[in-house]
Amino acid sequence: MLSSEQISFFAQEGYLIVDDLITSEEVDYFRQVYEDFLSGKISTSGHRSDLSGQTEEGEQEKIVQIMRPSLLYPVLAQSVVHQRASAIARQLLGSDMELDFDMLIDKPPHTNAPTPWHQDEAYWIDMEDKRAVSCWLALDDVVKENGCMWFVPRSNHQALRSHQQTGKGGALQCVAEESEAVAAEISAGSCTFHAGRTVHYARGNETDRRRRALITNFRPQAMIAYERAQGFDHLGDREVRQ
Repeated sequence: MLSSEQISFFAQEGYLIVDDLITSEEVDYFRQVYEDFLSGKISTSGHRSDLSGQTEEGEQEKIVQIMRPSLLYPVLAQSVVHQRASAIARQLLGSDMELDFDMLIDKPPHTNAPTPWHQDEAYWIDMEDKRAVSCWLALDDVVKENGCMWFVPRSNHQALRSHQQTGKGGALQCVAEESEAVAAEISAGSCTFHAGRTVHYARGNETDRRRRALITNFRPQAMIAYERAQGFDHLGDREVRQ
């Protein structure tokens, strides 16, 4: 599915853009599934939170995060997104890569809440094998103004930066600037892949349009088993792990 040039680019830069992972008809299907989660047609009890950490109980979230939706709607785990992203993850990091978790992140119009700069690795427990890759699939066209991903090239080869928690149970945050990063503006159905140590963020949504994303994360099967044995299932409170 990937060329040798794409695989080399990911290894060097820590991120990769893949156009048209799914078709426009498949985008429509996943948008409907997304709405079933957001409306409550599919129960999200214990899985839904505000990634911004800025809202009080009962208020509309600024950044809706639904963790591990495939546990709530198991058919999702066998979807074309999960299958195709898994195949690419194995090309990038090895044949033992398996799905660790998935999530939905929605930025409603004019919420203007950024996803802060961070490295995914800051959330992890200590693991011997740190290979990991996330696929960030756009279900809407994404540009800078509504919250496309930004990546700091080659930060995957640098040390883990210091992180702090934002807001009330919000995301973790490190120090970085757009001037050192690349914006990944992509169309609905396209996606980005990034390594676990790659520094990334997204602006808030200042437009009239939605910004829906479906994320799948992959790591070695042995490390997933190690996480679960330690009680780490990506559903607990956020805290700096490293």
